[in-house]
Amino acid sequence: MSQSRLKTLLPDIEKRVLVMGILNVTPDSFSDGGLHDSILAAEAHARLMIEQEVDIIDIGGESTRPGFSPISAEEEIRRIEPIISRIAQITDKPISIDTYKSETARTALKAGAHIINDVCGLQHDPVIADVAAEFGAPVIIMHNRAEEDPDLDILDDMRYFFDRSLSIAYKAGIAEHNIILDPGIGFGKTDKQHFEIIQRLPELRAFGFPMLVGASRKRMIAKIVNRPPQERMAGTLAVHTLAAINGASIIRAHDVAEHVDAMRVTDTYKCFANESAQE
Repeated sequence: MSQSRLKTLLPDIEKRVLVMGILNVTPDSFSDGGLHDSILAAEAHARLMIEQEVDIIDIGGESTRPGFSPISAEEEIRRIEPIISRIAQITDKPISIDTYKSETARTALKAGAHIINDVCGLQHDPVIADVAAEFGAPVIIMHNRAEEDPDLDILDDMRYFFDRSLSIAYKAGIAEHNIILDPGIGFGKTDKQHFEIIQRLPELRAFGFPMLVGASRKRMIAKIVNRPPQERMAGTLAVHTLAAINGASIIRAHDVAEHVDAMRVTDTYKCFANESAQE
């Protein structure tokens, strides 16, 4: 294993904002459930994202939308294993597995995935941290709350949560340079807290890790633009552009081509802004 597997997989992570493309192989995801749950359909969508210059392909076999019905690790593995194996054969793009189960993570890494994306921040099944350490796999640690609390200082809550998750990671042997943090847009926060998180991303960057933000087509956008999931791209781009300007290193999105263009423009703006500040 290299000193920093994350930087080997994503050498541009400190140079520009990367785009993670969503590939849900579920029958019930809120936005694209049932669209890519066969090998042929999943491969076709992966090839499209590759053509659109995606940086990471994030594969999920269980919906985590509000009110989702949990499935067994066996069912999740049945969904994701053949698709990860196939996509790993057609591209050298990094593949992440969107799961909070250690059994699924192990199977996915054996099948060709490179990164574990855990929406429970290693806290639902701490063995998943051991699996990541065993394979030298980078992990995305997402903040998650069971329910909203409008009176909560959301940044303090996130600091406490991440401290616990990082403790689990370090105890398992995951290196600091293989960790990404995700503030968990859409998971147990109010709309006001979502925008507070976007505004205060620089404070979260003080943890010293790259930040991933994924607000793609989520309800916080729907409440503003009053559109169904497939018509929320413009609102999604607005939120993700703000996140990128405020320090996000990776944006997780359904609409890859549009986000690749938007992040290039954002990176150019940030470059000019930095140059102006130094003059």
